[in-house]
Amino acid sequence: TRHAFYQFLADRSLGEAQQAAKDAGMPIGLISDLAVGVDSGGSQCWARPDQTLLGLNVGAPPDLLNTRGQSWGLAAFSPRGLQLHGFGVFIEMLRAAMRHAGGVRIDHAMGLARLWVIPDGYSAADGVYLHFPVDDMLRLIRLESQRHKAVVLGEDLGTLPEGFQQRISSGGMLGMRVLWFERAQDQGFTAPSAWDYGAVSMTSTHDLATVAGWWSGRDTEWRREIGLIDAAGVARENDERRRDRHLLWSAMQASGAAHGEPPSPIDPAEAVNAAIRHVGAAGCALTIIPVEDALGLREQPNLPGTLNEHPNWRRRMPGPAATLLDDPAVAARLKDLDAVRKR
Repeated sequence: TRHAFYQFLADRSLGEAQQAAKDAGMPIGLISDLAVGVDSGGSQCWARPDQTLLGLNVGAPPDLLNTRGQSWGLAAFSPRGLQLHGFGVFIEMLRAAMRHAGGVRIDHAMGLARLWVIPDGYSAADGVYLHFPVDDMLRLIRLESQRHKAVVLGEDLGTLPEGFQQRISSGGMLGMRVLWFERAQDQGFTAPSAWDYGAVSMTSTHDLATVAGWWSGRDTEWRREIGLIDAAGVARENDERRRDRHLLWSAMQASGAAHGEPPSPIDPAEAVNAAIRHVGAAGCALTIIPVEDALGLREQPNLPGTLNEHPNWRRRMPGPAATLLDDPAVAARLKDLDAVRKR
């Protein structure tokens, strides 16, 4: 009973927060988040074991971001179980996520098509892809989006199935266009005016380096400190980062977001300002700036593939929430973003 009451309070509070956002003039208000999986010991798994993949962990195969692969210790829906039960638990989840929000972000959206699953006790490299009824799931997402008048964002980053971005875009789901990944074939950065409208532009995500962290090389330092990269890899990444800073600054100059010489890695504040203006000028339907970039912080909130090696989701913001955005430098960044979006 106590836990049910807590859930009631949380639901009511979320509804009040969304109403306050709408009353303040926010057309979308809150955007909720759908995780890629759940704890295998949680209520969803023991209440619906025939609709959950017990004994398998969700993760990601080895890639350039993490050469060891990733295992997140989460259980996901069973594709066969979803079909046998009319996708009932999936529909319930969508409705709960959209009930008090103007939008929903689907974490690891390619999981709608396939998931990298790893048997308990095995490494991430030992996983396999398990395919899902993607067309049915996308149809249900579109239906609930219309019913709740909610926008849908899909995290389409990582190793994607062929044609996946086009598939979700054709159905009205907004993909994510992250500054670091918008590169041309010649390794230069793509002009933001060329980023596609059916997506959300952003400087970074919670799983990636902040602008200040990337510019200063803090992300490389972290990976070295916890053994994800050796000395040779550090030297190689530092060389690449020096080149990429030059390429990014040139791209931001071309878009009108940056002026003069590039700032030093020791003092990345102007790089943060320019990156926010640059991303804000993108030809995308929406722009999202992580609070860490609005504040100009170096440390990223999460480092995928780690548990205790990095303080994931444990960092405190540098000040009370009520006055967090009042700093003149922060207010100036947000004012610049507002101005460039209006243009």
